[in-house]
Amino acid sequence: MIQVIPSIAIRHNQVVKMRKGDISSEKVYDENPLDLAKRFEDHGIDVVHLVDLDGAERGSPKNYHVLETIAGHTKLKVDFTGGISTDGDIGKAFEYGAAYVTASSVAIAHPEIFSQWIVSYGREKITLGADITDIKSKIIAFRGWQKKSTLHLYDHLQHFHDLGLKYAKCTDISRDGVLEGPAFDFYLEVINKFPELKILASGGVRGVDDIKRLNDMGIFAVIFGKSYYEGLLDLKDLEQFLVKE
Repeated sequence: MIQVIPSIAIRHNQVVKMRKGDISSEKVYDENPLDLAKRFEDHGIDVVHLVDLDGAERGSPKNYHVLETIAGHTKLKVDFTGGISTDGDIGKAFEYGAAYVTASSVAIAHPEIFSQWIVSYGREKITLGADITDIKSKIIAFRGWQKKSTLHLYDHLQHFHDLGLKYAKCTDISRDGVLEGPAFDFYLEVINKFPELKILASGGVRGVDDIKRLNDMGIFAVIFGKSYYEGLLDLKDLEQFLVKE
C-alpha cells in the first residue's frame, strides 16, 4: 500500500506553496505548522514532509525550531529537508527530532558526503532528493530548485543505488503546485528502471484518484500539498491508504 505523506513548506515563518518552485508565485496559507501536523496525525497519518525553504535557498537549514516543535508535540515521523549540506546540519536535524532526512544539493556538490551519510545513519533514514526540471531532459535542479545541474536523473540514481541508496524522492518540477496531475508515465519509467529503489512521487497530485493510480503503479509513497491546502483533497479520502496491518 502506498504511503501518503503531507508536505509542510516553511518560508519566512509561514506555510507556503509555490508553482513550479517559482518564488514569485508564492502563496501563503493561514496555517500554523504544529496545528497542521496535529490535524494530519489525528487522521492517522504517520509521516510528514517538512520543507525548510529558507534553508534550501541559503544552503543551510534555518527552521530547526519548527522541526523541534512538530517532533516534540506529535508522534509523527518527520522527514526534514532543505539546505542540509554538512555533517553538522544532518546531526542537528536528527538532534531536533527528524526521523528521516531528504537531501539533494549536497548529493550534487559533494556526493562523497551524501554517500557517507547512507552508511553512517543507515539507508532507512536517508532519502535522495532528485528533482527534475522536465521529464524530457531529466536534468536535476537543486538549491531550492533555483539552480540547474548538468546531471541526468538516471545517472544520479544509478550512482547512489550502487552505493546502497534505498529511497529517492523524484519531483517533476514543471508539475509542482499546478494541480495538473502527476507525471504518471515518468514514474512508471523510473520504477521499471530501478525496481529495487523505493520511489517517493511528488508534484501535481490533484486528489485521491491520482494517489490510487500511483498506488496501482507500485509507487512507494506520494507527497502531496497544494491539493490539500486548496480543499481538493480531504484527509478522510486517505483513510483507505492508512489501514494498519
